[in-house]
Amino acid sequence: MNNDITHHLSPQLLMAYSAGTLPEAFDLIVASHLSLCDQCRAEAESYDAVGGALLEDEPTAEMAEDSLAATLRMIRMGGEPDEPAPARPGTHVLPRPIRDYVGGDLDAVRWQNVGRGVRQALLPVNGDARARLLHIPAGTAVPDHGHQGLELTLVLRGAFSDTDGRFGPGDVEIADQEIEHTPVAEEGEDCICLAVTDAPLRFSGLMPRLAQPFLKI
Repeated sequence: MNNDITHHLSPQLLMAYSAGTLPEAFDLIVASHLSLCDQCRAEAESYDAVGGALLEDEPTAEMAEDSLAATLRMIRMGGEPDEPAPARPGTHVLPRPIRDYVGGDLDAVRWQNVGRGVRQALLPVNGDARARLLHIPAGTAVPDHGHQGLELTLVLRGAFSDTDGRFGPGDVEIADQEIEHTPVAEEGEDCICLAVTDAPLRFSGLMPRLAQPFLKI
């Protein structure tokens, strides 16, 4: 576990994750953070417990005759439990939920150059929200931008800083329409992040705006 995490998920995001109402991209980043953060995982489990207690008061529902058979088929196909397992320190750069999308660890990622040495890899999630891995060279700034919706950024390796402070491994930055920033990767180590958005970014510079449709940012 990473005991140095100082930027956590909000209660609203954790409750929505527990209720199963988040888009797949946001489910992925929440599950990845929970695999690294004891504090948020304990909080999420408390919301799960509340939800379970509420369900106990609900009237029973009829189940399809083949429900048991369908569940057993899913188990044989290797279905994963909803709750992410804690990561073992020092074994992987990418948490298990992300490795399931990539098909391996960092060496399995298919990067795309996006300029200034920055690379991205779009992950195959369903829905309108998007998830991408970002590789930002040490000392490099991401173009200044604002947001038309919500952007969550989880640091997996290295660190970056912006007007909201410093974000290191396991930290999550939550940026909404009120925030405009220029994240800069810390010197000494490239920064690897998972970023999810539910709307296109709002870039200040002309060149990023021109490239935006092609990069799906």
